[in-house]
Parts: sequence; C-alpha cells; structure tokens
Amino acid sequence: MSNKQIHGLFDDDELTFKAAKSLVEKGIRVKDVFSPFPIHGIDPVIGVPRTNLHIAGFIFGLCGISLALFMFWFTMIHDWPINVGGKPNGNLLQNLPAFIPVTFEMTVFLSAHGMVLSYLVVNKMYPGKKGWNPDPRTTDDKFLIQVNLEDNDGHSAEEVKEILKASGAEEINEPG
Repeated sequence: MSNKQIHGLFDDDELTFKAAKSLVEKGIRVKDVFSPFPIHGIDPVIGVPRTNLHIAGFIFGLCGISLALFMFWFTMIHDWPINVGGKPNGNLLQNLPAFIPVTFEMTVFLSAHGMVLSYLVVNKMYPGKKGWNPDPRTTDDKFLIQVNLEDNDGHSAEEVKEILKASGAEEINEPG
C-alpha cells in the first residue's frame, strides 16, 4: 500500500466540519484537519481522544503544595526557628493560616509550568523542531482535511475525492 494522501481545501469552517463528518460516516478515517482557528466539536468527529492534561495539572499542583509546605517546615521550624512575639514555632499546623497565600501561589506556579512542559513533551514541540503544514494558506483563511489512503483500506482515492467534492471542497490535491 502506498503512502498516498489526499488534501481537501475548504473556505468555510462549517463546510469543513460537515465534510469531515460525511467522510467518517462513510467509513473513511480523517488523519488531520488544519485550520486557522479551532473548530468546535471536530475532535470527536475525526477521532481525536480526550487529553489527560488535567490529571498532570492535578499531580503538578500536589507537588506544588508539598514543596511549599516542606519549604515552610524546613526554613521556619527545622532549620532556622525564630521566636516572633513569644509565639511557639514548633508546629506547622499552628502556623498554617499564614502559609496559605504562598502555598496557593506555589501550587498554581508548578501546575501551570508543569502542564506547559508536559504539553510540549507529549506533542514533541521541542525547541528547534521544524513545523509541518501541508498548505500555508491554512494559517490565513483556508481549512484543510487530510486523508491518508493507507489508513482507509477498501476506499479508493476517487471515492474520497468524490465525497470531498460533494462536500464543497474548493481544491483537492494529491501531494507527493
């Protein structure tokens, strides 16, 4: 089987959404959709799974809380206890209300930065990587549906082209 692709170029996001839906309804797997802005609801149509980034954010938030509370315990109770106003300094729970704002900030800081780094690692968007876009017009005002024929056994290129044309595609290309 060849590594043949078909690109359908559209000028409207609603037409793109309907075309992707009609392709999937006919059993044709859509590899990707390129657009200048997100198209609401297209991810489940083309089979993009839900992300688990929120779980990573929760774990990084727990790390932030733990790091902040450890920092307070170590600096203010264990390593360098200071008697301020005659108040005892030996228990972290006694002094917890004073630590809440900084603990919250540390939680948000680690959660946000951890999610950004996780996103970049999972999507292989490391510094210096050259981006790939099949048609530069998709960054301005066009929408592109990419179909890989090797992913769609039993469906011919002509069948995919007919569905794209019937859905309102302006151009249909077969690169490389």
